[in-house]
Amino acid sequence: MQFQKAPWYFLPLLILAGESVFILPFVLPRIFRPTVLETFGLDNLQLGVCFSVYGIVALFSYFFGGPIADRFAPRKLIAIALWMTAIGGLLYASFPDLEVLKILYGYWGFTTIFLFWAPMIKATRIWGGTTSQSKAFGFLDAGRGLVGALFGVLGVFVFSIIIPSEAVEVSVTENKEAFKQVILISSFVIALVGVLVWFFMKLNEESTQKITIEKITVSQIKSVLKLPSVWLLMIIILCAYVGYKITDVFSLYAQDVLLYNQVNSAKIGTFLLFLRPVIGIGIGFLAHESKVTLWLWIGFLISFLGALLFALGFITTSVFFIISIVIVATGVYAARCLYFAVMKQGQIPLVLTGTAVGLISLVGYTPDIFAGLAMGYLLDNSPGILGHQHVFWMLAIFSVVGGIAAWYYHRLYSQEKL
Repeated sequence: MQFQKAPWYFLPLLILAGESVFILPFVLPRIFRPTVLETFGLDNLQLGVCFSVYGIVALFSYFFGGPIADRFAPRKLIAIALWMTAIGGLLYASFPDLEVLKILYGYWGFTTIFLFWAPMIKATRIWGGTTSQSKAFGFLDAGRGLVGALFGVLGVFVFSIIIPSEAVEVSVTENKEAFKQVILISSFVIALVGVLVWFFMKLNEESTQKITIEKITVSQIKSVLKLPSVWLLMIIILCAYVGYKITDVFSLYAQDVLLYNQVNSAKIGTFLLFLRPVIGIGIGFLAHESKVTLWLWIGFLISFLGALLFALGFITTSVFFIISIVIVATGVYAARCLYFAVMKQGQIPLVLTGTAVGLISLVGYTPDIFAGLAMGYLLDNSPGILGHQHVFWMLAIFSVVGGIAAWYYHRLYSQEKL
């Protein structure tokens, strides 16, 4: 199926939107986790509950939002999602109590998933065409990582203007004021990205008609569910996403185990985000030149080995900490940037991408419900390094399960069979 060649700025806009929409609910808490816990008066378990509320709403949003992405042009859905997400930032900046914060996370579960997720994946498949799926998704994840890192740099810069990194005693009020500015600036940028997407991320009318369907039917859902690739991707994405969620604890590990202050622990979170574009581009090119399904399995293998370093308690110095972060991130981000790139090998029709993504995500992204709770429980019930070891044993187990599913997918859909 041939389409109008997208303008050069189509993919950069998609990348910019693809990470911007998740800045408020996920990226800022990843970079500023100790600050979020302090300024909102939360413990790890309570923050995990907020993530779980997000995940429950997202669960229904994946299912119903997927087919919507096959019915309407991605540009409109993505822009509306960005604007609605940015509006939530105004409430976030008021530092609401736990009950209101849970409602806000539920709202974000709708705006970032129902209106956004499947359209983003579908638009990426369109850009990748028939020969560049691994590059398309590699660039998407790499670019999203870079955008997240730049937001992190901006956030740390704004935060450090108000609270210098050498400060020893900082009040909760000062932390709140600094973090409030980070939230408001981030919300403004997200809304601006929505404007750019609405006006510039366009395909012509003929191409738009080819990638949309007139109406959604039950038979289309049934045809997608008959594909073995859909069921395998449910398991693969679930396990890979657990790994991605666990990277949230690196900044907290720096504070709890290596005794970094809040600004320096946030820098660790930002460093992690800068690894993502490097890994995404590298894996995208490697997988393009060889078997994308094989590199998906290799990602899980590397993730498992990196998890063992933390789980066995070897990480007690800053240098080894950085090296081990690189190892874990390589495995986690490799799996993350490739799991949708194998949809073509799995014989999933392009026009039904939204429906397939919705069904796959219904299972694949359930870690949004349980991962935050599980990590919060493990960390709060075993303070210090022991709790972090338990979290990384969790990563090791899911890496093994995901690796088995990825290997079977590779055997079933190796490129030579296509």
